[in-house]
Amino acid sequence: MRLFRYSTQLTRFARAAAALAGVPLLSGCFWLDGPQSTFDPNGPVARHQMDLFYVTCWVSLVIFVLVGSVLAYTMIRFRARGEADLHAEPPEQGHGNPLVEMSLIGGSVLALVVIAIPTLREIWYSYEVPVEDKANAYEVTATGYQWWFKFDYPGEKAQTDDGSGKAVAAPFTTANELVIPAGRPVHVNLRTVDVIHSFWIPKLAGKVDMMPNRANHLWILADKAGYFWGQCAEFCGESHAVMRFRVIALGPREFNDWLNAQMAPARRAPAAAESGRPRAQFAAYRAFRRNEAGFTEKFDQSPLDSWRALQLPPKDEDAALIARGRELFSSKTCASCHTVRGDGFIGVVGPELTHVGSRSTIAAGLLENNRDELHRWIHAPNEVKPGNTMWLKGYIANSIKLTPEDEDALVNYLESLK
Repeated sequence: MRLFRYSTQLTRFARAAAALAGVPLLSGCFWLDGPQSTFDPNGPVARHQMDLFYVTCWVSLVIFVLVGSVLAYTMIRFRARGEADLHAEPPEQGHGNPLVEMSLIGGSVLALVVIAIPTLREIWYSYEVPVEDKANAYEVTATGYQWWFKFDYPGEKAQTDDGSGKAVAAPFTTANELVIPAGRPVHVNLRTVDVIHSFWIPKLAGKVDMMPNRANHLWILADKAGYFWGQCAEFCGESHAVMRFRVIALGPREFNDWLNAQMAPARRAPAAAESGRPRAQFAAYRAFRRNEAGFTEKFDQSPLDSWRALQLPPKDEDAALIARGRELFSSKTCASCHTVRGDGFIGVVGPELTHVGSRSTIAAGLLENNRDELHRWIHAPNEVKPGNTMWLKGYIANSIKLTPEDEDALVNYLESLK
């Protein structure tokens, strides 16, 4: 207990010292608060891991200062001061000082112990939900694919159609956006269906690998409602760099409302006569340069508000165009890979799209979910994410050809799936 108390005090000291030392540097340059910054923790696991980083950093800094000071002193004290020194005989050589050598060994061991104690503590802490919080923990399962993430909620059951017109319960699944309750620990089971991936939410928890044929897990807790960036942190193929996801933390009531909406079957857009809205015209979509960023400035200013706005139905729906898109979704074999509960589409290769219109991102967190970016993804998926399965096993294998009108209809259909 004394060792753990010592490491806790050391952690607090290191964090305070780092904050004081960093003020002059960072105030004049920048602050590390980007969307994937580990220096802006928003949960207890990330905070503990940052404290450990500070301990390691300060121990390393002390070693650097000591070694550097001795080296600087030696270079200055024993430098050649004239022509005579350059040709002088070297001093008598010794075989070391036992006291100095033992002191260096003891100091090295002490430095390792100082780092090891909080390291072991943080490994145990980040591995499993604390005992006192286990009863309140929420459970999800994250599965890595090349190159996207599937999220299962084993404690929830969604409504779907068994083909006979009757509603039945089915496992609840979503993709690329993990929605969790804020202020509540979440136990995340980690799985993969192909190669090794690494699950990383920098502001909530460190990296944990998804290993083939091996179960793994971690836990996270978001202090408050927020929108967090996630990333695969293990090279896993051609499009590894664009294998991303998002974590949305919501308050209890908003989280329950989201669950209820997501567990319902696919939404059907009302006919124009029912909605009172005018018929939408064929859309003209903008062109994109290869590798162009996929997010608007408005979205970046407040991602959580942008996500909340997407939970509402579009204002200019065209029921006939949406019905055409639903028909194309089936005839162009999209339904062989994607599930849309309530529309009779059951596929397991690609992400579930039952409520894709309510997600803030598409293409595994790479693009903002708006009409232009959705059209960009449908029009040229291989330019957005090279080597993706939709392109290789869908468009190429099935010789899928889409006219501009077809693409517009599919965009409207997918956008209607709230």
